[in-house]
Amino acid sequence: MPVDGHLKELGLKIEKEQALFESCFAEFSRRVVGQRHMAERLMIGLLSGGHILLEGVPGLAKTLAMRTLADIANIEFKRIQFTPDLLPSDLVGTLVFNQKTGHFDTKKGPVFTNLVLADEINRAPAKVQSALLEAMQEHQVTIGETTYPLDEPFLVVATQNPIEQEGTYPLPEAQVDRFMMKVIVGYPDKDEERMIVRMHGQGSLETVRPVLGKNHIERLRKLAREVYMDDKVLDYIVGIVFASRTPAEYGLDASLFGFGASPRASLCLAAVSRAHAMLQGRAFVMPDDVRAIAADVLRHRIIPSYEAEAEGITSHDLVQQVLEHVPVP
Repeated sequence: MPVDGHLKELGLKIEKEQALFESCFAEFSRRVVGQRHMAERLMIGLLSGGHILLEGVPGLAKTLAMRTLADIANIEFKRIQFTPDLLPSDLVGTLVFNQKTGHFDTKKGPVFTNLVLADEINRAPAKVQSALLEAMQEHQVTIGETTYPLDEPFLVVATQNPIEQEGTYPLPEAQVDRFMMKVIVGYPDKDEERMIVRMHGQGSLETVRPVLGKNHIERLRKLAREVYMDDKVLDYIVGIVFASRTPAEYGLDASLFGFGASPRASLCLAAVSRAHAMLQGRAFVMPDDVRAIAADVLRHRIIPSYEAEAEGITSHDLVQQVLEHVPVP
């Protein structure tokens, strides 16, 4: 099929889904005031099958947003509060001896679900954090000598508090890299906060109706993977990632960059750009899609040098510098 004909057919399919996407966001806003940026990133994560790290101070409706997403998507949801005394078996499950049968029975942990909220993930020790790696990367869990596949869709959304470091364990770089996006959750404005107080003063949360389903999510994921990406846009994505590794070649100050983004960053940036384009009602990726989502994909993968930290330059600042120096097709 010619590219133009394929794009036209794909565009008609995506156009039919726009009302569905707007229904999802409308239901989301019935319970969560504002936070459109977080809602869009959660939807992109659901469509592209990538895990998300949410960073924000307590009280910004991160947990409520996860419950709302699960209700809208009509999928199973479980919340795990990460604490310093948490054990890997508390997460993935363990073998329990059955005195009646004389055998060990498998007791599955809360990770066996569709949407996992790992609340304050940096409060758990490294063993617990690493126990989540297999589930995140391989979509499977090993208990004893048996490996169990996880149900699809499977999505991990972790939260961490950026202002409190006492009693926390920094996430290993290998685990941070497995999060497709790191989303910064900000404060609401005055009008939104006034609405929050009014809504919660009524004593009960708004109910939301399920808009999606497991089969529907799988179909949307397949549709997102079909979104067309021109070679020039692909080269633009690769250029952004390579600029973080060899900044001097792009006119950037190499002394500010400690480590650049991994090849997984290119894969994630391409996947989320496709999902972002689909949410905008397009069957093709534009450079604006890449620029709109680049900070969420790269801010936890580009590590500033000691010189940059001394000057107060963050990884987000470095991402913006990269976007300014890489030519836009």
